[in-house]
Amino acid sequence: MFTIITGAQFGDEGKGKIVDMMASHYDIIARFQGGDNAGHTVVAEGKIYKLHLIPSGVLFDARLLIGPGTVMNPGILMEELAMLSENGVGVPPSKLGIDAKTSIIMPYHIALDRLRESKRTVKIGTTSRGIGYAYIDKVGRDEIQMADIADKNRFLKRLDEIAPQKEAAIKELGGDPMIARSEIDDYINIGVKLRPYITDVSREINLALKQGKKVLAEGAQGTHLDIIHGTQKFVTSSSTVAGSACASLGVGPTKVSNVIGVIKAYITRVGEGPLPTEQKNDTGEHLRDKGGEFGTTTGRPRRCGWFDVPLALKSTNLNGYTSMALTKLDVLTGLDTLKLCLGYELEGKRLDYPPEHSDEIARCKPVYVELPGWHEDISDTESFSALPENARLYVEMLEKLIGVGIEYVSIGPGRKQTFMK
Repeated sequence: MFTIITGAQFGDEGKGKIVDMMASHYDIIARFQGGDNAGHTVVAEGKIYKLHLIPSGVLFDARLLIGPGTVMNPGILMEELAMLSENGVGVPPSKLGIDAKTSIIMPYHIALDRLRESKRTVKIGTTSRGIGYAYIDKVGRDEIQMADIADKNRFLKRLDEIAPQKEAAIKELGGDPMIARSEIDDYINIGVKLRPYITDVSREINLALKQGKKVLAEGAQGTHLDIIHGTQKFVTSSSTVAGSACASLGVGPTKVSNVIGVIKAYITRVGEGPLPTEQKNDTGEHLRDKGGEFGTTTGRPRRCGWFDVPLALKSTNLNGYTSMALTKLDVLTGLDTLKLCLGYELEGKRLDYPPEHSDEIARCKPVYVELPGWHEDISDTESFSALPENARLYVEMLEKLIGVGIEYVSIGPGRKQTFMK
């Protein structure tokens, strides 16, 4: 069985929690795109694990894989391994595999990212972690791969080929060209330590599926940050939709069994870009404060708004969801009235689907329907039927409007605060 999980909004939907919840039922958990610009938070036994590269199933016995569609800062990975070790979670090569073709984020990627963003008239809101520039090099065939840093001579040869052009680019943007060749010894030392982790991810997964094992592919960010289908230019640098899992992990689409979308009971976004239902008022503050809406990676406050049905409909089309997991329903507790955005008004026309261009989405005015809220504490609820009537009504309305069944409902960050609908 091959299951893919992606975020159905702008990221931060709670994918890490859902993957952690499902991990005990899978033999392999594989990360298929993105880099350490994504953050998945797992809460278990009172401990909080903030993960950026290692798949969210790390607390279970599953084999973990980082696929070649990702871009990896090896220093960040080592920090995560150390953090897990300090908490009694060992991650040896028998537990974690990194594809030989995984792109490595170099210091010059981070420098170029920061310099370029600082000079933009309209900011993208990048995390400045070099993700985009690492993907540029992947497409431009100038990347340094995991297999390169594990071989000192090969690494230095590749760096000699690439560094001059990076030095020129950094200098042109007003930066220090010496950055292009910095931290070489650190990368070589880390490469030696990570050498035993190198594997062929595509081969591992295909062999596992052939043997009847269960594989879970974990995405980062969210659907509307997809490099192709998202709200350009305010997107990430990789393809975040379900189809990307097949291409990035090297698994044929006929092997996909299920596609699960993770979606919040409201919507959030970090950084710049359109968010039609954003609430810059007390409601937005309620959602941010009660939902703890601050970025796992950057700590930046997330912009918050009412649930956007048109964006959810587009997500179902782009991913082909077979079911959904609804998270953070508890955050809506205490609001007298809830709103659902059923469509938009743009230049006198009613739209029930997002327009293609970001500037048009930014000009859209939401068309809302109002539903009664609830004030009962639902954080200890153990079943859907035990929810307050208005909470059940809200979930059922979402399910009807999206057109995809909601399989899981989450009512808090803890492992036990999720139940099947």
